[in-house]
Amino acid sequence: MKIILLSGGSGQRLWPLSNGAQAKQFLRLLKSPDGEKESMVQRVVRQIKEAGLLESITVATSAAQADMISNQLSEYGVDIVTEPARRDTFPAIALAAAYLQKEKHCPADETVVVMPCDPYTESGYFQTIAKMVKAVEAKAADLVLMGITPTNPSSKFGYIVPQAADAEKDIRQVHRFVEKPKHELAEQLLTEGALWNGGVFAFRLGYITSILDKYVSAPSFAEVRSRYQEFPKISFDYEVAERAESVAVIPFTGQWKDLGTWNALTEELPNQTIGKVVLDPEAKNTHVVNELSMPLICLGTDNLVVAASSDGILVADKAHSEELKTHLAKLGPDARPMYEERRWGEYKVIDHIEFPDGQKVLTKQLCIKAGKNISYQVHHQREEVWTIINGTGRVVLSGEERMVKAGDVVHVRREQFHAIRAITDLYIIEVQSGDRLTEDDITRYPYNWE
Repeated sequence: MKIILLSGGSGQRLWPLSNGAQAKQFLRLLKSPDGEKESMVQRVVRQIKEAGLLESITVATSAAQADMISNQLSEYGVDIVTEPARRDTFPAIALAAAYLQKEKHCPADETVVVMPCDPYTESGYFQTIAKMVKAVEAKAADLVLMGITPTNPSSKFGYIVPQAADAEKDIRQVHRFVEKPKHELAEQLLTEGALWNGGVFAFRLGYITSILDKYVSAPSFAEVRSRYQEFPKISFDYEVAERAESVAVIPFTGQWKDLGTWNALTEELPNQTIGKVVLDPEAKNTHVVNELSMPLICLGTDNLVVAASSDGILVADKAHSEELKTHLAKLGPDARPMYEERRWGEYKVIDHIEFPDGQKVLTKQLCIKAGKNISYQVHHQREEVWTIINGTGRVVLSGEERMVKAGDVVHVRREQFHAIRAITDLYIIEVQSGDRLTEDDITRYPYNWE
């Protein structure tokens, strides 16, 4: 059995802690059994392991999230498949299926489970996944879904309506799907025994690759990926589930929650405050998360969520937290993430200045973890000055290596080949200057550090 975890999202619903590079599933705000902080994706993979289902996990994601996944799930040895461009859930799942078929050489009768990477749920959820696998192996249906037993007539989720004759069965044939109904229809659906669509699917690998071949038939995974734009931009539900001739659903009744809003997330936080915070004892139903080094004080507040990071500050009534995405659009498309995790470490933006002549200066603090390195690369539209403030490492400039330590300064000119490798954790102040300072101004080349 193979598991495909879907990791996407634009990082807007839990702003300012989440952003395009650090979506909500990567925020280390939850509490693990050993008392440490963990993210939603770390929690889910830990639960998969505890359920005895950690045979093989492939994460389907974007290039922007690949480093974060690699860092957070390094102990589990997951495979990562990156989309060349965002094209909805069907292309993402099809690409991951092509990877299993053509790179991992999985047979056509291999059972595959697709699930989101961030549900807040309990062990029974994963026991239901095991039932789905058995149902596929028993050929109960070509496609088996998990249906979440609703707790209310919500308009936030799609619904799966089973055949009336199967209402009390463990495995129920699907009658129809309803996409995010209005409240009145949702109430009616509950009387029909409808279940929430939790986005969990199980099938034989060959079932999906046969659909994949209708769009892109190629001998190698690399070619399938290079032709990714030929897949329709459509959800898996619309392309596969709603067109399938043989679909069954297995209900799950238990704790299940989408922590996609501040209101929902704060209900599961272990403490009312995180970070350097002073909260008035008179404050009611207030949660404060502060990632900044400066203190944050809240007095006499009621039903508020306050979140502060280098990306911005949010002060919101919890009842209005679902409106956040709409208001973020007013910030415009140029708001860049001020903090990112990378495969080599992390960086945070300290300052960003644009001068009247169009020249820009961006200052970052980098931490390169011991044994890690920044790739051998060239920038075409900027220069960089690195000031080593702590640690030791080896720098390469135009093919020549030398040691660096605290107090050393390295000047990287435009079009100059360069890289740096940390011997110990290496802290650097990086000052970029040029008329265009973007993360995509980079060309990478191989380099042998031995």
